[in-house]
Order: sequence, then C-alpha cells, then structure tokens
Amino acid sequence: MSRLLKFAVRLPALLASLALFVLMVMTFCDVVLRSVFNAPIEVAADMTRLLMAIMVFSVLPVVSAHGGHICVDLTDGFFKRVGLTRWRNAFTDLFCGLILILPAKRIFDLAERSRSYGDVMEYLRLPLHYVGWFIAAVTAITAVVLIVRGLGHVFAPKLMSSSHA
Repeated sequence: MSRLLKFAVRLPALLASLALFVLMVMTFCDVVLRSVFNAPIEVAADMTRLLMAIMVFSVLPVVSAHGGHICVDLTDGFFKRVGLTRWRNAFTDLFCGLILILPAKRIFDLAERSRSYGDVMEYLRLPLHYVGWFIAAVTAITAVVLIVRGLGHVFAPKLMSSSHA
C-alpha cells in the first residue's frame, strides 16, 4: 500500500515534468522550423494550451498537500506571538478547500456545455471537454486535500507540525 501511495504522489509530478519536456522540445522545434524553413508547427498553439493545463493543474493537489504555495508572511509574527498559527492555518486551508468547490463545479458545468456543443481544438480536433473534466477533477481533488489538511490542523496538530506552517 505504501508503494502505491508513493506512486500516486509522484505520478502528478511525472506527468507535469513530461508535459514541460514535450512543451520545451515542441517550442524549440517550432522556432527552428519557423525561422529556418518558414514552416511552423501548426498544432503548436493547441499543444501549448493542452500541455500548460496539464502542467499547472496536475501538481496542484500535491503542492497543496505539502503546503508549498507561495505565502506572504506579514502576519506570521503576530500569529506566533498570540499562539494562533495552527488556527490560522486550519482556517486558511479549510476556507480555500471549501471555496475551491465552486470553481470545480463551474468548470465541470462548462466542460459539459462544451461537450454538448461538440467543441474541439482547432488543429488537434481533441474534444475540449476532456481538458475541462481534467481541470475540474483536479480542482475537486485539491479542494478535498485542502479540507483534509485543514481538519488535520484542528484534530491532529502534531501530525501537521512537520509540514509547512
């Protein structure tokens, strides 16, 4: 079970890494072909959109689970002095997790609308609703991760103390 969990945590990072590598190679080839042969890669715009979505959203749950988001720490000293750091973290994670449910639902609704219209990418002809479903699912997973993390701050603070405060 432990190996499966480790693989599940590493899979999004591998997916994002692969997407970044493909994006890098495609962009290099597109620039060379465009500059030298005046023959750009026509699917480059569609591929860039698709790969950027994969890259950004695939790692969102993992970054959220590790507390790896960029934070402005202007109030850290105050919360540490009054002993409310744990409660601030719990509130922030719970609030962000609950608020992410709305965009996940909205993105899913938009993906369904796209599916009903038959929208496809311009060159790849890939149905757009697949990308929407992916983004909605990952956003919903991130919401669950943040809610669990917030509850962890409330009910298991010693378990959460090793994570980013």
